[in-house]
Parts: sequence; structure tokens; C-alpha cells
Amino acid sequence: MKRFLKIGVIGLAIMMPVVVASAQNVVVDNLGKQTTVGKVEFAKLKRVTIKASDHGKDASFEGVLLSDVLKLGGVEFGENLRGKRMNEYLLVEAADGYKAVYALAELDAGFTDKLVVLADKRDGKELPENARSFQIVNDSDKRAARWVRQVTRLSIVKAGK
Repeated sequence: MKRFLKIGVIGLAIMMPVVVASAQNVVVDNLGKQTTVGKVEFAKLKRVTIKASDHGKDASFEGVLLSDVLKLGGVEFGENLRGKRMNEYLLVEAADGYKAVYALAELDAGFTDKLVVLADKRDGKELPENARSFQIVNDSDKRAARWVRQVTRLSIVKAGK
């Protein structure tokens, strides 16, 4: 029995770097076309800071607009977001299986002044362990239910498929 336990622990130790490394990336799936966005691409985008209440505690989150990350994957906003494209939405997925949905119009500055950010810092520091490496934060939801932690995938989906 101890032998199997050792093999399991060794196997887990070997796999851990893979899990940590993949958490440094976010996959943007634009209707089947996949783009991986890592820390290098993320660092080239314009940074923003928003202040928000997280479970009753004021916090400052730093990151980039979620729409800018999606643009790296070829998602178009502005005048191109109309007509048949109004049935597209964003499915945000986390490493722990949590999921949330945003209408694309919620992310477009032409539709709203709401800020939705893919954050990598909280109060000037790296995100807490339970949120790394990326967390969705927005400045308008009254509850933080769509503040997805440990974001791994951003998928554009058509409603009614």
C-alpha cells in the first residue's frame, strides 16, 4: 500500500508544474478559433485599475479590459457588434469548473460605461492564491457572483445553437 502511495505522490509532484504553468495562460475560443494569451501578451495591453467592494471589503484591482483580451483572439467590438452577432455571449471558465456568462454588449464601450476587467493584481499585489492567475472583476454587479477566479478559458458562444 505504501508503494502505491509513493507512486501517487511522485506522479502528483511531476504533474504540478504543468498545472501551475497552464494557469499562467487564458485560452480565447472565438467560435472555434483558439488563441492562447499568456503573461507576455497580457503585459502589452493597456492597464486599468478599478475600485470595487469584494464581499464588503473595498479593494483595488489592476488588469486589462476583458474586451482587449478578447480582441487578441479576434473578437470584434464596436460597429461590428450588431445584427446577427447580438446572439453571441462570453462563457468564462475557471480552473475549478466555475462558469459565468456575459453578453458581448456588456463588454463593448459603445453599449455601456461598465468596466469588466481581467485582473492580475489586487491592492498592488499578486492575486491571492485562490484567485490566481487571472480574475474577472467588474464595477457594476451588486454581487460578485460573476467575478470568476482562476480564469482559464474565455469562449464566444452563439445562443440558440
